[in-house]
Amino acid sequence: MESVAAVFAGTAFGLFGAALLVWTGARALHRAPVLHGVSPVASTALTTLFGVVFLVLGVWCFTLV
Repeated sequence: MESVAAVFAGTAFGLFGAALLVWTGARALHRAPVLHGVSPVASTALTTLFGVVFLVLGVWCFTLV
């Protein structure tokens, strides 16, 4: 039963992390602001960091299966 929860959490974290990285990359490629009212470098760096963290969490959840 715990493996079902790990697969669900891994999928959710993985999809969110991948979507966050794709969205950030698209915004940076078009030179559009990632977050309004914040430094472009800081917002891109933090969003990329959190995208990678969510992907790593997703992979970690899949290792628990």
